[in-house]
Amino acid sequence: MYNQSHAYRKQEVLSASPLHLVIMAYDLAIRSCDQKDMATALKAVSALRDALDYNYAEIAMNLLSLYNWCLDCIRKQEYAQAKQTLIELREAWVTIENQMNAPKVQAVSTGVSMAVRSA
Repeated sequence: MYNQSHAYRKQEVLSASPLHLVIMAYDLAIRSCDQKDMATALKAVSALRDALDYNYAEIAMNLLSLYNWCLDCIRKQEYAQAKQTLIELREAWVTIENQMNAPKVQAVSTGVSMAVRSA
C-alpha cells in the first residue's frame, strides 16, 4: 500500500502546476503542524519561503514576514498559531487557483453598448 501511495503522490507532484505545488506545500506544512512534526513543518514552510518570487516585491516581502513568523512559531512548538496562518494563506492560493482554472466568460454586447456605438 505504501508503494502505491508513494507512486501516486510522486505522479501528482510531477504533473502538478507550479501553483498547485505551492498548495501541496501548504498541505504538508499544515499536516505537519497537526502532527507536531517539527522537522517536516520547518522544511515545508522553508520551501514556501525559498520559492518566493521577488519580482513581486511587496507581496513577496509580506509573505516572507509571515513565513518567518510561522517558522518561529514552529520552533517554539506553537503549532496551532502557525497552522492557522498557513490555513488562511492556503485558502488564498486555492482561490487564485480556482480563478485561474475558471472558464473564461466572453463579453456579450447589450443594447446599451450598441446605443453607445451608434451615438
